Amino acid sequence: MAITESVSTPIAGLASPNHTPNRPAMLPNVSNVVLGSLHVKPWYPSFYPEDMIGGRRADWLYVCQWCFKYTPEIMKFSAHCKVCPLQDEPPPGDVVYEKDGYAIHQIDGEEHKLYAQNLSLFAKLFLETKSVFFDASTFLYYTLVLQDSSGNPHGQVIGFFSKEKMSWDNNNVACILVFPPWQRRGLGQILIAASYELGRQEGRFGGPERPLSTLGRRGYLSYWCGEVVRNVLQAPLKKVLTVKDISDGTWILPEDVVAALKEMDVVEKRKTAAGNIVINKSKVKAWAEKNDIAELPLIDVDAFVKEEEIVYEEYE
Repeated sequence: MAITESVSTPIAGLASPNHTPNRPAMLPNVSNVVLGSLHVKPWYPSFYPEDMIGGRRADWLYVCQWCFKYTPEIMKFSAHCKVCPLQDEPPPGDVVYEKDGYAIHQIDGEEHKLYAQNLSLFAKLFLETKSVFFDASTFLYYTLVLQDSSGNPHGQVIGFFSKEKMSWDNNNVACILVFPPWQRRGLGQILIAASYELGRQEGRFGGPERPLSTLGRRGYLSYWCGEVVRNVLQAPLKKVLTVKDISDGTWILPEDVVAALKEMDVVEKRKTAAGNIVINKSKVKAWAEKNDIAELPLIDVDAFVKEEEIVYEEYE
């Protein structure tokens, strides 16, 4: 294989899916990266081997858009792209969600170790690292596939989130990213919504790995606010809602529900006799109209593939 198969490091961290950073904390060790035919400027350093990127800083790195293998040499990159087995095949993993030209594939990091490692290395160019884990087998990856992508009838991976198979903190996301060429389309919100729905299906009541970066928190606040708005406005007119009610209905942690309410500035100064906070429903409605919050959820729960619907073929 022309492009390196070096073992890399999967990343656990958070960055905003829909915003670019103003000033990266560290200078990237790759000046320019080519993903397929797209030129992208990295934001942060990644853990590519120094001998593969030509020292401590590489001017150019070429990454296969299908398998995410990489090389600093354009001729090797061109040769690989002609024979990459994934260019004519569906992306790895089982489809767990499919609607409106997008699909989400679940990938076991143990089963697709090299793919997960190379995907994580590429993602690190656009993520601030909070933690680094060297064993991809302990993670599940959920890739977002654009199905009408040119060049492959099965679509192209344009982002993903990962999570630990067993999280002591019940986190439903370790790392989340929409690749820069596909940002500012609300796709990060779809990934966040999917992470919560998958967590609900598993009985995993939690949220993203903490602490959140400034930009990561901004992306999550946007999601929390939208979900809280829909929950509040769909409640019966005279029903008294508690934070726990909203939390139970959205699967968002109570403290994150409170953060959303404060972000929308809909909390009254007064409290109930029991000490509960009071929200102004008319303010919630006004905030929803101002921010163009849709009545329908971000994702269609019925578009998730039930486990019994996944067909496995046996080969002798």
